Amino acid sequence: MDVRKKVPKRIAGTLINSLKGGVVPRIGLPYVTVGRKDEIRALLHDVDVISDGGASFRFISGRYGSGKSFLLQTIRNYVMDRGFVVVDADLSPERRLQGTRGQGLATYRELLRNMSTKTRPEGGALTLILDRWISAVQNETMQETGLSMDDPSFSAAVEKKIMQVIHSMNELVHGFDFARLLTMYYQSHITGDEETKGKVIKWFRGEYATKTEARQELGVTIIITDDDWYEYLKLFAWFLKKAGYTGMMIMIDELVNIYKIPNSITRQYNYEKILTMYNDTLQGKAQYLGIIMCGTPQCIEDRRRGVYSYEALRSRLQEGKFSVEGARDMLAPVIRLEALTAEEMLVLIGKLADIHADLYGYENSITDEALAAFIKIEFGRIGADSKITPREVIRDFIELLDILFQHPDQDIETILGSENFSFAKSEEPGSDTASRPDDNFAEFTI
Repeated sequence: MDVRKKVPKRIAGTLINSLKGGVVPRIGLPYVTVGRKDEIRALLHDVDVISDGGASFRFISGRYGSGKSFLLQTIRNYVMDRGFVVVDADLSPERRLQGTRGQGLATYRELLRNMSTKTRPEGGALTLILDRWISAVQNETMQETGLSMDDPSFSAAVEKKIMQVIHSMNELVHGFDFARLLTMYYQSHITGDEETKGKVIKWFRGEYATKTEARQELGVTIIITDDDWYEYLKLFAWFLKKAGYTGMMIMIDELVNIYKIPNSITRQYNYEKILTMYNDTLQGKAQYLGIIMCGTPQCIEDRRRGVYSYEALRSRLQEGKFSVEGARDMLAPVIRLEALTAEEMLVLIGKLADIHADLYGYENSITDEALAAFIKIEFGRIGADSKITPREVIRDFIELLDILFQHPDQDIETILGSENFSFAKSEEPGSDTASRPDDNFAEFTI
């Protein structure tokens, strides 16, 4: 009897199309997750710390295609189920942590644009969060006072409760300004002033370019800038806890874009910002906040251009003497992803074969022996022991499934045994897919 859980077609289509395209799907990951138990356990320990009012900072290090973004997305889905708000962004030449042309603020804007909750996983959740907070305060006020919303004194009771939260923020860095904008949002919500609500949201998103513009539209003389955007993320984490959420998780991918900055001084400024964020989480200057950054081993460990080129970070993050492959310290600041084993990849492609068959409506007739033969060929490639990645295996296998589906006269054993089988060509000197000097700068995200 088939006890396998059937994947809905919408999710199956997203999984197959995303994985074949080399990107991580935002939905359906539990259907294809294999391995990474130790890494996930370590990151979920951080989640417990954050939930209790602490903070954490982790780097995830792995080669392109090794599963960094997959792990990141898995944790993202888990913490949203636990009541966290998640903000995520990929760094790029236009988005850094610090810059002279607003690149740091551009990262903040991207993070806020992607603000997500369990009920709004696709992003854009800021307005929903603020409105939910006001509704929650109104409900608490009704329960505590017995007043109805029609009672003339109800609005004053709600405002008093709102002010308790807002006044407690005044002692935090930029807390007074943050609280003032929250007050504006609440007042415009009560009066139905959608125009002012929109302007306050614009301010929170860091979209005011000048103080003059903010003063003209909102009467405030401060804006979020390239220098202080991270301080406002700390305020958001604190506020979100007061608003009924568990905490906030910041996820930043593609650290390689800092490594690729040609100007050494600019790179150092960016690493200095990372140091500030790292120190805040360890020294108790941030609460209810988790930060995860992803990059390749080179962009983290290179002492000339990478994160380790900043001595204060290297001394804090460098691996100790006793951590070796197969026995890594998963409680260290840097989690180094080890390759999935052949057995784990065998389980994964078995799941993909079932999902593909469900999606296109045919019976999966690929035997366990054929799956094992495929994995044996993939892992038998020259250099596969150190270079093969889940992305490569997944893309090859989905392509094979597509060919078998479109050409039912073919069978997998014949294709795998064919002299024209193309896996080996990637290792031929001069081939289009042979290793190139710029392979480290590929743009895939799994």
